[in-house]
Amino acid sequence: MVTELRESEKGTPITRTISNITGWLGSFPAILIALGIIAAWAVSGPMMHYSDTWQLVINTFTTLVTFVMVFVIQNSQNRDGRAIQLKLDELICAIRDADDRLVGIEEEPEKQIKQAQDEVRGRVHNEDEDDATSPSGDDAPRDELRTRPLRSA
Repeated sequence: MVTELRESEKGTPITRTISNITGWLGSFPAILIALGIIAAWAVSGPMMHYSDTWQLVINTFTTLVTFVMVFVIQNSQNRDGRAIQLKLDELICAIRDADDRLVGIEEEPEKQIKQAQDEVRGRVHNEDEDDATSPSGDDAPRDELRTRPLRSA
């Protein structure tokens, strides 16, 4: 069973730092600071006579920030994705009639994922047809958790 972790036990110092950075950078004060930097740069234009150096400052700054943020955001997305997959895997394991072959399916090749998707959708479609032909919806055996058919976007 998973126990509650103290703040100091939640990942390495690097992952905690990245998590704190991504949390802060998505906040309203961070957006205001970014807008302030842009405003200060724009206001300084006339004083710098709109020189090449003036343009180079903002170009260099935005390039460096963008470069670092790509990696910070990707790290955060990877961690979130793994955590969501773990939660979904746990739900699959907890449901009595769930197909446990789907645990860890995200690691498989795209062709296998598509095949499993078609199989699950086919099963759901067949179950719906069986429910429609049964004399009474109450007499039909049902899983504890019944889901609606998947809909493609």
